[in-house]
Amino acid sequence: MPENFFEKHKDLLQQAVDAIQKRGYWSPFAEMPSPKAYGETANEDGKRAFEARLNKPFLLHQPGSAGETGEEESPYGFSLGITYPRAEADLLVPAIQKACESWRKAGPEAWVGVALESLIRLNRKSFEMAYAVMHTTGQAFMMAFQAGGPHAQDRGLEAVAYVWSEMSRTPKATLWEKPQGKNEPLRMEKQFRIVPRGIGLVIACCTFPTWNSYPGLFADLATGNAVIVKPHPGAILPLAITVETIRQVLADSGFDPNIVTLVAHGTKDRVAQTLALRPEVKLIDFTGSSEHGEWLEQNARQAVVFTEKAGVNPVVIDSTGDFKGMVRNLAFSLSLYSAQMCTAPQNIYVPQSGIDTPEGRFTFDQVASAIGEGIGKLLGDTARAVEVLGAIQNETILRRIDEARLLGEVVADSKPMEHPQFKDARVRTPLLLKADANDQSKFMRELFGPIAFVIATRDTAQSIHMALRGALDHGALTMSVYSTNDAVLDEAREAAADAGVALSCNLTGGVFVNQSAAYSDFHGTGANPAANSALTDSAFVASRFRVSQSRAHA
Repeated sequence: MPENFFEKHKDLLQQAVDAIQKRGYWSPFAEMPSPKAYGETANEDGKRAFEARLNKPFLLHQPGSAGETGEEESPYGFSLGITYPRAEADLLVPAIQKACESWRKAGPEAWVGVALESLIRLNRKSFEMAYAVMHTTGQAFMMAFQAGGPHAQDRGLEAVAYVWSEMSRTPKATLWEKPQGKNEPLRMEKQFRIVPRGIGLVIACCTFPTWNSYPGLFADLATGNAVIVKPHPGAILPLAITVETIRQVLADSGFDPNIVTLVAHGTKDRVAQTLALRPEVKLIDFTGSSEHGEWLEQNARQAVVFTEKAGVNPVVIDSTGDFKGMVRNLAFSLSLYSAQMCTAPQNIYVPQSGIDTPEGRFTFDQVASAIGEGIGKLLGDTARAVEVLGAIQNETILRRIDEARLLGEVVADSKPMEHPQFKDARVRTPLLLKADANDQSKFMRELFGPIAFVIATRDTAQSIHMALRGALDHGALTMSVYSTNDAVLDEAREAAADAGVALSCNLTGGVFVNQSAAYSDFHGTGANPAANSALTDSAFVASRFRVSQSRAHA
């Protein structure tokens, strides 16, 4: 008899539901790679498990395989050498539909139970996942462990909590009774059933393959939908491990593992577009470029499409009560994982006349120079710097850095840095440029990677206006403001609300604008072009199922 995973993890689920309602800090997964949390040998075991994957086929035993694919290169300078089964959609999709027959009938508790057990098992693999994420994305080990493991698992669990909250609003059955005056009341017995939409397609990115994919993947799974996971060709392994783990949980639960499948492909294959237009695909979750995201929104008409696309994240500096703290905070935000994050700041707006600080008034040039110097100070020690910067995920970003030097006066140049452990790693410091507010064609677009501008504006009012227009016209997920003036902070809050962007005010300590906390922060509002839905919230999960009913006289 398969184990009842819903009952096993019921308390965990309730804690997660409570967390999304209270929106304070909570996490069941230890974010530090501590032997106390994961075991004395967890790191070495995880590293060996990762290394055992290299230079051999990754076996998933899926139907419809037609050859192999795989061309992953570690940003730290070596080939992974892993091949994956190349799926033939015309053979794979019928197998998925067959698997759905019993899965759809299993019901919410079974679906949620499988999702919860999968997340627990993935947490046990956090060290293996860390090395897989590190050597596909270029994240440094600590970020790869946290963002690729516990934080991604938090986002998956957060999605399951929203799913359960929405599905459990509707009772399984009820007695409907309508008074009829002197006559006997009308009585009906009504039954309600949660019905999945069909097949979900999760299209992943190459920089945060688990963190960005787990919300959609686990929202689909927990609402009874099958899931096709389509990784980016440059970062397949983390999601292959994920799919392998979930398929084992499905099998242990007595279900056909083909409920969750992997579709790996090469860089020149247009698999995503082909799958996205199949009539069986009813849900699509996408993270990536605006070009591909907008194509899905416009063409995949048979599906509900959720996208997270490019954005131009602004910082407005009006004044500050802690100039050094502001500079340190911005330098770290611009350097963390070489700004290869959808939440990293790009456009820093500063009045041409300068800003007020406790040390006196700083001119625009002084503010720009201080931020550049802050980056240099942060990255002055190579051993520390590479743990902040990580490595550049792909060659396209390197070319973008070189081309961006022509867009403004260089404040801090991007330079290569030798990694102490990996001599061929692609490590670069951030490029910081100066620009004028009139040069919008240069900076009012996403330049993904370690590229940022300090932009001279007429005044703070223009800074806020440009931040607002940038978000509305080009998308943004984060916005930061520095001011000692309450009226300016209120104006920034109004602008952020109008732009549908998450606002951070006066960050000078250990919280950074590019960080987003599961169960508390709303990552994406769905109110500007960067994302067409809040990831995660009730609206993100409610479209993934429908309620069917039957009734009869009592």
